[in-house]
Amino acid sequence: MSGELSSARFFLFLRDTFKTIMSIKSTIAALAASPFVFAGAAFAGPYVNVESNLSYPDGDYSGATTDLHIGYEGALSESADFYAQVGPSFVAVDGTDGSEGEISGKVGVNIAATDALGVYGELSGITKEVSGEDTVNWGAKLGAKFTF
Repeated sequence: MSGELSSARFFLFLRDTFKTIMSIKSTIAALAASPFVFAGAAFAGPYVNVESNLSYPDGDYSGATTDLHIGYEGALSESADFYAQVGPSFVAVDGTDGSEGEISGKVGVNIAATDALGVYGELSGITKEVSGEDTVNWGAKLGAKFTF
């Protein structure tokens, strides 16, 4: 295929927009204020998610990615819920100064198959520049949770 997926272009557009207009301080300030912006729509399910993932391949630290996401969650039916979140990600690689600003996001579904069994799935993406080309790294997660 010669063209990029439209969702990939969306992530790249968001990344470039954030890189040119927002500094780290203004991003953090916007995220800190976002619960108050959405406070009137408490039933709608907006949220802020801050998550840091560290990487230790073969037991040695190699880097960290910290996400500052604004999200929305809600019900699809009595037994299924969804969530979607997007925002800046700061990627710090061991041995380099500072971090690179990227855009990342996730969408997912949780389904209560029975009273004791839940099934979930998630699709995630983060922008990245590889050899001068803008790309999106995709990830997927599927799982089941059995409770006693």
